[in-house]
Amino acid sequence: MNLRSRETISGAARAPHRAMYKAMGLTDEDLAKPLVAVCSTSNEATPCNIHLGRLAQSTKHGASEAGCTPREFTTIAVSDAIAMGHEGMKASLVSREIIADSIEIMMIAHQYDAIIGIAGCDKSLPGTLMGLARVNVPSIFLYGGTILPGRWNNCDVTIQDVYEAVGAYEVGKLNLEQLTTLENAACPSAGSCGGMYTANTMASVSEALGMSLPGSSSAPAESDRRTDIARLTGKSLLSLVESDIKPRDILSFEAFENAISIVNAIGGSTNAVLHLIALARETGVKLKVNDFEIMRRRTPHIADLRPGGKYVMADLDRIGGIQLVLQKLLDIGVLNGDTLTVTGKTMKENLSGAKFTHEGEAATIVKNIENPISREGTLKILNGSLAPEGAVVKIANLKNMIFNGKAKVYNSEESAFEAISKSEIEIGDVLVIRYEGPKGGPGMREMLSATAALVGQGISDGVAMITDGRFSGATRGLMIGHVSPEAMVGGPISLVKNGDNVTIDIKRGTIDLEVGRAEMQERKRKWRPKKPKYLNGALAKYASLVTSASDGAVTLPIF
Repeated sequence: MNLRSRETISGAARAPHRAMYKAMGLTDEDLAKPLVAVCSTSNEATPCNIHLGRLAQSTKHGASEAGCTPREFTTIAVSDAIAMGHEGMKASLVSREIIADSIEIMMIAHQYDAIIGIAGCDKSLPGTLMGLARVNVPSIFLYGGTILPGRWNNCDVTIQDVYEAVGAYEVGKLNLEQLTTLENAACPSAGSCGGMYTANTMASVSEALGMSLPGSSSAPAESDRRTDIARLTGKSLLSLVESDIKPRDILSFEAFENAISIVNAIGGSTNAVLHLIALARETGVKLKVNDFEIMRRRTPHIADLRPGGKYVMADLDRIGGIQLVLQKLLDIGVLNGDTLTVTGKTMKENLSGAKFTHEGEAATIVKNIENPISREGTLKILNGSLAPEGAVVKIANLKNMIFNGKAKVYNSEESAFEAISKSEIEIGDVLVIRYEGPKGGPGMREMLSATAALVGQGISDGVAMITDGRFSGATRGLMIGHVSPEAMVGGPISLVKNGDNVTIDIKRGTIDLEVGRAEMQERKRKWRPKKPKYLNGALAKYASLVTSASDGAVTLPIF
């Protein structure tokens, strides 16, 4: 084995380095083995991550059993749900870059031979995957697992229901006692938010990419299976070290196509567009926004999962998990079965021994290919005069495929949410929320508080929302995000005025501002950039370095 850790511990000159390891209880026998990192985003900020330290221990036990010496470290993670609806959400997408940077720095500094990355909440998954791809040593990704649904009024509930209940409370559809009992019931355990929101979407993506063990993405966080998966992940790392299989061997263009297909088949989060483009950049794969539309047209929507559908990740796990969906896509030729995975086998080889039932409850949760929910996938890319570099909308169970309305323009999420709370938004309105993009926010906030309030008020099917920010994976309705170029750099969204007509045609894939060219040129002439909101610190650095959402909102150095 070609062990890069020998650079740090071999020879007389490295006696001080070995002394530091021995201070932590390691022996010469331990140091003779591959030194492998176990990185987790464990913290007490969120239920998604609170149990990851325990999973890290199981992973370390597995690595030790296989003949490696594991070394644990942690990195940050933001709770999207707790950061939602206030200044804190500006930190969410920024945390993705910090997580990737942290992993890179730790791996450079200590020259570990391999790494297992464990993550739970939304941005910690792509951040960890980006870090693994960047350092490009033998690596496996391990998901922390989904939360179980709560029970309220004899129904399964998730955090999505609580956000939507706030809107219902504001218009008198729920009283405070009902809201409180729902709040108390919605999140009964550790684990990531239970529907096919961003965390579960990106966990599914990790399996489709081949970066996590087959069948590892759907087991609930507090199940015995999740602990067993952690131990097996640790044991599996040595074979990757021995065969020298690295992330960039696995993360091919075809692997990214498989990931796009799985997101479309399960009705996954729009954030997957941003994260997959960012991850592809780490590998040198030239993935573009339009590649998502190509794969969407080829992929049927077959999994009836929240927020657009009925079921949660734990329900999907009961019938076979993401492996079941991957097999269905492989059977119809949508999935590329020849891609390499962390098992050392191809995707097709991993799926060859899997046996699933396709009837009864299984056929209710994941439809048969012959009778899909929709013949095409759910992540629709839009272009037009309002979004010349693209925008994205999730169309799972979307009722309005063509929408024309007059714009109501807000220069921040707070001002839009205030208008919604005062019931100032009416059927037929097009809410435009701008200066919330990667640079403008900065940090490209999610708008779940606003979108869920519209749902709770019962008007979400009659309005549209357009933003250069993002949407939570729990968002549903005609909510169009990632509008590029963003307002902060003078994109067309910065020129919209109250009362302008906006036309959205989902089938044609267009989003247009019905304003004449001469008028738009005059508005552009008068437009002036806004002053940055932060002049120092992490958010200021991020705003100065971040690229457009159409490029994954990654941070690039300025030379």
